[in-house]
Amino acid sequence: MGIVVVSGTGTEIGKTVVTAAVAAVATAAGRSVAVLKPAQTGLGPGERGDADEVVRLSGAVASAELGRFPEPLAPGTAARRAGLAPVGALEVAEAARKLAASHDLVLVEGAGGLLVRFDAEGGTLADAAALLGAPVLVVTPAGLGTLNSTALTAEALRARGIEQLGVVVGSWPAAPDLAARCNLADLPEAAGAPLLGAVPEGSGALDPAEFRAAAGGWLGPALGGTWDATAFGERFAPGAVVAEPS
Repeated sequence: MGIVVVSGTGTEIGKTVVTAAVAAVATAAGRSVAVLKPAQTGLGPGERGDADEVVRLSGAVASAELGRFPEPLAPGTAARRAGLAPVGALEVAEAARKLAASHDLVLVEGAGGLLVRFDAEGGTLADAAALLGAPVLVVTPAGLGTLNSTALTAEALRARGIEQLGVVVGSWPAAPDLAARCNLADLPEAAGAPLLGAVPEGSGALDPAEFRAAAGGWLGPALGGTWDATAFGERFAPGAVVAEPS
């Protein structure tokens, strides 16, 4: 997997931290990792963006950001309102290929969901993934409502002939409710793809050394980690006794 596209089923669900975890595991395995953020919204010049955060947490060797727009809106809308040139899917694909020429793994982190518009022509992260022929890793929330958004994202990928690597829960709660616990069994069916990990909530606040040491335990073997979906699901199955967080 030279290039992997990371998409959420929505916004603020842990996509950047999951990207950092994948980058950390790959970096620890001796791979040269670059992170590409096509469009960063909601930040001004000089502020730390998502790609910067992935590098800080993971130790990835390089990052790139193609466009930055100050309002926290969809990239196409934010670019229009700022009077700035938008980022197009072709530009994303070209930048990812350029990074892939000098790195073992390129992680392309989207903004929000798969079909959020980049530009007035309707270009999306899905279009960039299709141009690249790259698989998509889908990040989902843990709780109620995630099955529908996960199924819709999977359907959009299948309709475009784009491979879905699997699903990672972006912020697994310290005290999961019944919906979250049931979703561990139901997410693979909704996605039509395997559950490949669950990142504990608050992981992004860890010291980078702690983050890198722990990341492999949050991701399954397909992503280079040791996380076991079956054991995790049995631990949190409805009716199982779950220890209270300390």
